[in-house]
Parts: sequence; structure tokens; C-alpha cells
Amino acid sequence: MTAGRWRKPKALIAIAAIALIAVAALLLAVRPGDTLAQGRTISLTAGPGANGQPVTLDASVYTPTTGLPAPAVVLAHGFGGNKNDMEPLAQELVKNGYVAITYSARGFGRSGGEISLNSPQYEVKDAQLIVDWLSKDPDVLQDGASDPRVGFAGGSYGGALSLLVAGYDSRVDAIAPSITWNDLAQSLFPQFAEAADAPTVPTTPASVRPLPTSGVFKKLWSGLFFGSGASAGPGSTPTTCGRFAADVCRAYQQTAITGVPTPEIIKLMNASSPASVIGRIKAPTLLVQGQADSLFPLSEADANAAGIASNGTPVKVVWFDGGHDAAGTGTEQLQSLTLAWFNRYLMGDGSPADTAFQVTVPNAAISSESGRSTAKTEVAPGLPGVNTSGPVSTSTIPLTGGPQTAVSPAGGNPAILTSVPGLGSASSLIAGSLPDIGGQSARFDSAPLTTAVRAMGGSTIRLTVASSTRDATLFAKLYDVSPNGNQVVLPAQLVSPIRIMDLSPAGRPITVALPAVVHDFAAGHSMRVVVSSTDQGYQLPVDPRTYRISLTSAAGGGPPVLTVPIVATTPIDTGSAVWVWLAIGVVVLLAIGALILARWRARRREIAGGDPSLESVPLVISNLGKQYQDGFRAVSDVSFRIESGQVLGLLGPNGAGKTTILRMLMGLISPSEGEMRIFGHRVTPGAAVLSRVGAFVEGPGFLPHLSGMANLQSYWQATGRPITEAQLDLALGIAGLGEDINRKVRTYSQGMRQRLAIAQAMLGLPDLLVMDEPTNGLDPPQIAEMRDVLSAYAATGRTVLLSSHLLAEVEQTCSHVVVMDRGRVVAAGSVEQIVGETTSVIVDVDAPVLAARVARTVRGASEVLITGTGITLRLDGPSERADLVRALVEAGVGIDRITGKRGLEEAFLALVGQE
Repeated sequence: MTAGRWRKPKALIAIAAIALIAVAALLLAVRPGDTLAQGRTISLTAGPGANGQPVTLDASVYTPTTGLPAPAVVLAHGFGGNKNDMEPLAQELVKNGYVAITYSARGFGRSGGEISLNSPQYEVKDAQLIVDWLSKDPDVLQDGASDPRVGFAGGSYGGALSLLVAGYDSRVDAIAPSITWNDLAQSLFPQFAEAADAPTVPTTPASVRPLPTSGVFKKLWSGLFFGSGASAGPGSTPTTCGRFAADVCRAYQQTAITGVPTPEIIKLMNASSPASVIGRIKAPTLLVQGQADSLFPLSEADANAAGIASNGTPVKVVWFDGGHDAAGTGTEQLQSLTLAWFNRYLMGDGSPADTAFQVTVPNAAISSESGRSTAKTEVAPGLPGVNTSGPVSTSTIPLTGGPQTAVSPAGGNPAILTSVPGLGSASSLIAGSLPDIGGQSARFDSAPLTTAVRAMGGSTIRLTVASSTRDATLFAKLYDVSPNGNQVVLPAQLVSPIRIMDLSPAGRPITVALPAVVHDFAAGHSMRVVVSSTDQGYQLPVDPRTYRISLTSAAGGGPPVLTVPIVATTPIDTGSAVWVWLAIGVVVLLAIGALILARWRARRREIAGGDPSLESVPLVISNLGKQYQDGFRAVSDVSFRIESGQVLGLLGPNGAGKTTILRMLMGLISPSEGEMRIFGHRVTPGAAVLSRVGAFVEGPGFLPHLSGMANLQSYWQATGRPITEAQLDLALGIAGLGEDINRKVRTYSQGMRQRLAIAQAMLGLPDLLVMDEPTNGLDPPQIAEMRDVLSAYAATGRTVLLSSHLLAEVEQTCSHVVVMDRGRVVAAGSVEQIVGETTSVIVDVDAPVLAARVARTVRGASEVLITGTGITLRLDGPSERADLVRALVEAGVGIDRITGKRGLEEAFLALVGQE
């Protein structure tokens, strides 16, 4: 974690100081033995909710041990999260001398109340209650009576709250909202058809002046947004509203049915939009927005920035290559920017004002690791139209293409798939693999570009649209087309929905704001504007219709053009003096040496510092959680342990967090909170104890040009251990590949690769064997053999952890199971405990009618029913089963099979709520 940001240096000592601070922060961040601040849990009584019931807020306060009183920072979590999501940032703030407070918003986590979407009457008043509490805390620096020195930060839902509380409460001294909205109605009902008086040149790179009519309902994102708050909480009976307030629930449900916003939901969204208070915000504001965000695009940050800067309030805008659709890079840099912002306006460190516009741009350099273009950060003096004079610069690109017809089918189906919410780059793989739907779009192209063009913001185009009805719902996109047309790229998979009302048969000219992107169009490439009649992410008209779409001449009668925003930026790290670079080089060498030393010491502590009480326990997981940089929480508060000799199955539906846990177990990713211990030693990347683990996670990976045998040998050689310890013969016996072990892996089938991967995981007979879906690609005999191998492996005292979706195999193979759902453990124990006492049985017999008559005479038998092959019945206890069998045999009934009716599959479905 860096504690400062790089600037053009003024003196050698300044460079060295900044760099050494950054190195120190980085070493503290990676040191396994860090002492973390202990959060102090507090409960705050807030005003009653919309239902009139009292509300208690669950909060935690983190306080540094020195430098008190200190400024405070309130951290607000994202939608669907809770206070625990913000603990890592709280710890970082405490290390830098701040009092940090996290809390679960009403309707989330352990806080009471209902979700009212950042309502000024509820959630904003709750935030003000936190400020009131801080005004009475002696550890918090005070600027006056009931006026603590306080900042707010948060992403998405928490980002909007930071803006709103700053607009309603003048005591807030600085804010750092990220990936959030300005106008919630524009975000969930986007309208990118611009008003007639919209300027021909955009005022900011991503400015939008939408028509006053509502746009197109963003149904997929809205469903995820509202669905994540629909859970009524653990142990509660599911309802259609979950923890939403009744008025919010009712308004959303009505809108979701029709796709048209009701006056009630428009009123609610307006009240929950920073746009309603933007003119009152006096707190210096750091705005961070994602370039890969189809939920809250860059135009929302531009609107916030322009509104706040109009008050004379300092504003810094940062666009980064992440968002709700991708994690992005430069997380440490973003955290450093946030810390620097608070250091200036809360700590008063005297640093110069920084309102430069910062953006992630493509890097022409090729990454040696991936072979793909990397990204880099560049800056401009400020965001054009906000804190620099004059509007943004533009480049006009002529377009060609005659009038075209696009058909919208009845029911809106089939529809074009552009992106899947939250999947980021995977969306391009999914959408790019699907063919275009003929007749559903109009296309307009530029000539090949003679020079490269870097689009930075939202381009605009003038169109004339006519409809067979009185309105039109369309989706505009800007593509990058290679010279031969083989590659057609939709930057960030973004689209601009437009909804035009009161159309005449002759059509209506409109200006369309295309998606705001940062993209390099290379020389020789073409720009292509596509206007489609459908998109699966949005609510579509149910009636069939046709649209006539054509280009409109530019102002003054010139040819139709695409207006592309251009912002002149420079690399963030500049400075050409030789002595400057020598100084940086010395500092970097010192940093590398210090980092190596710190990691060597950490490794020594890891080897020697295990928990003696757990040295015989293969795995203990305690309060484990994982939240990704875009706010998505994959795992929450997971705890369980595995004893020697157990075969434990990790079960759960897709997305339950199983693979995330296995990846953390192998040190491939780091948890956000909690820990894992293998034989008492804490799991960290490269921890020595991982040598006792054999793993097969996320599919087999081999060198295709080598044979199976060579792959196994190369893998073992990389461990540095003698080949005699590999137990290679046993591994080959498990693989069962015969002579195929000497064939090149590229000729293997999926099943053969799977068996080879299992054998590789078992090399050296590790004490803990971890497998992710080990039976994928295996045929039934191989699965049965694998079942025997794993059971025999555990019988030697070793331990097996596997995840699988084949519940019948888990039931036969595993001694214990942990069931997960939505990132949490919902049940754990032996298979018998999870399945429960079996009181219902199935009996296959040769005479069902006679068997039923006999069964009704057995003590403790009830609910006897005749099936096609026998009978089912309920018994009071397991002892009655012997009485039943005896009675049937004495009556001359032939019994083919008797078994419990409930198995692991039924228990699993019941636990995850899918019965």
C-alpha cells in the first residue's frame, strides 16, 4: 500500500522521503505478523424506520494507539454488504493515524430497519447520527462544538451516501466516493438521447444532457441491485420484499412489471440522488469512477464533478480501468490517492492542492507475461469543463451509410446480447461468440483512420429516427474495426440506450451521446456506430415494430460526423534529470533489499511460529472472508476445521464461494479477513507449510508439447525434492493411463487430462489433498475407482478436501461435508448429521399390495403407500426397520431393496433453499 502519490519531484530529499514512506507502507502491508487494530463494537439507536419500528445500527470503531485526538473517517459499504467489508480500509487508515468507523447500513448485516435506498429521511440521518457520536468521542479531533473533523468514503451505495451526507451536513470536511451515481433515475432508466438545447461540443468528456423523458429500464442490473437486498436475513421466511421498505418494494415491483418508472419510484430515486444536493456540497471531493462500469458509467462522475466544482469546492476526478464490471488495476494507487486526499483536508499536512484529472489509458508496451497490452496512468491539469477553462477538445470523424431499417420483434425476443452485468471482460467473450441477429440494427462506418485517435469520453452523433409506432427504443454503440474487418471490438462492452417519444412518420432528428470510453483507435482502423433495436440487458417493447434510422448532416449542412472527445494527458511519472532517476534507482534497490529481507523474516516466522495446539490438525479456517476490488463479496465469515483421516466434501451451488476458498487455501489469492491454518501454520503466499499440500484447483494445466510422464517429472523437479520421494509409481497407478502416459498431453482427452492432474496432486503423498471437481471428465468406472482411491488415501491418516457437484458421489466418498450458499456456511458435520435420521424408507418388493397390508400391522409404521415397484412408509425409529423386514419375510414377500428416502441431495437442496 503506498502512502503517497508520485509527482514531478522538486528535490532529491522529497523523492527519497516519498519513496521510503511508500516502501514502508508496502512492507507493513505484506508482513504476516502485522498487529491489527481491534475494532470496538458499538450500537447506535437511530430513528424509526418507515414501518415505525426502532432501528439499531451495528458499528465498529478503530482507534490508533498514538497521536490522539485524531481526525475520523466514516466508511460506508456497498449495496448488499456490511461493515466487515470496510475493515481492511479501516485498518489502513488507523495505521496512518486516523480514527476509522465502519457500520452496517439499515437493512444490512446486523443492523435493524429496512432498506430505503439512501433516503435523506433514513440512511442519511443515520450517517449524521454517526457524526453526532464522533462529536462526543474524546479520541476524535474537534473543530468546534458538536463538529468533529470527519471524512466519508465508500463505493457504489456507500459512495452515493458519502455525497448525500456531505450535501446535508456541513460538518463533513472531505469525501472520497467511488463508482457511484449522480442521478439514480438516469442510472437505472438511462436516457442518452440528448435535449435539443444540448451543446454541440460536450462541456466535459462524458457529459450527457438527456431528454426530459425517462429512458430504458436497465432490467438485468436493476434485478441484481434489488435482488441482493431481497433476503430477509438468516433464518427468516423469504418474502417478495425481503429487507426493503414497503414503499421502495412496491414502487420497484410496479416498475419491474411494466418497465416504465412510476411517479412514486421517480420521487424515491430523486431523493436518493446526489444531484438533489450537489449544489450544497462544500467538502473537498475525490471522485473515482470506473471505465468498465455498465451500472454507473463515467457520465455520472462528470455530472457530480461539474455540480460540486460550480460551488468553488475542490474536486479531483479519477477514471480507472475497473468498476462494477471489472476489478481493474492500480488498487494501491487508488488507496494512496484516497489517503493523500484525507491527509491534506483532514490532517492538514500542507501538501499542495491536487485537482488534476487522472485516467487509465492503454499502454502500447506489450506485457511479457500475457502478451496483451497493459495499462498506465496519465494526467491532465484538470477535468475539462470542471476545473480547467473551456470545454473538452473534439475530433470530427466523417461517417457514411444510407437510411436503414431495424426490426424490433414481438415480445423483444430474440434480442442481441451485448454484455452480462458484472462479468467484465468475460462479457466480450460471451457476446462476441454469438452471431448478430439479422435485421435488428443499422450500421454507419468511417473511412480507415489516417492517424491514431484516442477517444476519452462520450462521442456524439446526430441521427434521424422514424418508427412504425409513436416511440422508439434503441441502443447505440461505438465499435473499433480492424482493417480487414476480422476484429470488431466494443470498448468496455458499453451501450447507450435511447427512448424517443412523440415521433412523427417523417422521423425526428436527435443527438445521441455514445458510451463514454477510453480507447485507442489505431491508424488504419475504422470507427463504426451501430444502432440496435434490442439488447437483453434492458426492458424492450412487447409489440413488433420497425425503425428507420439515418445519419443527420452536421451543423451548417456538412457531411454527417462522429464527434469524438479528446483530452491531452501526460504520463503520471515524469522527470528527465539524470540525478532524479539515479535517486529513484537507489531507492528502488533499497526497497527491493528491504522487501526481500522482510519476506525472508516472514518466512522464518512462518516456519517457526505455528500454533502448537493445532500442529496435528490438517486445516482450520477461522472467520474467513473475501471481497474483490469492485465490491463483490465472494465469501463471508466462513469457519470450519478438518481432522486427520477425514474426507470432507465442500458443497454448494455455483457461485457459493467454494473455488474462492480453495484458491485462498493454496495462497493464490489473499483473504480480506480471517485466516487459514494448515497444521497450525498460517497460510500466506509461498508459505512453507504449503509443501505438505497437494492440490488440483480450477482444472488441469500442463505443457501440451510434453508427455504425461514428462509433465509429472517436471512438476516434481520444480519442488526441489528427490525423485525417490515422489511415489511416482503410485501416482501412475492412480492415473491409469497405461502406455498413454508417454504420449504428448495435447493428444489427451479431457478425462485423461483430469486423471493426470489427480496423479500430479498426489505426488509425494501430501498430508492434505485438495481437489476441485476431481471427477469431471471421468467415466463411471473411473469415478468408482477414484472413490476407492480417496477413501484408501484417508485411511492412511492423511486428509482429503474436495469440492464436487456430484452429490451421490460425495455421499459415498466423504465422511464429512460443509455446505455453502452465497459465500456462507449453512451447515457442517458428518454426512449422517447433515442427512439426519432417516425415518422414511423405500422398500422394493415383488408383491406391493401384500407388502402394504403387512407393513400396516408393524408397530411404529405409518403413511404406508404403494408405488410401482414396492411401498414407501414412515417408521418411528431405526429399530422398527428390522421388525418390518421380519414381518415381510414371514409373509412370503420377496424384498429387492430397502433404503432411506432422504439422501444427501435432498438435504443439500433443503439447506440451500432449492426444494
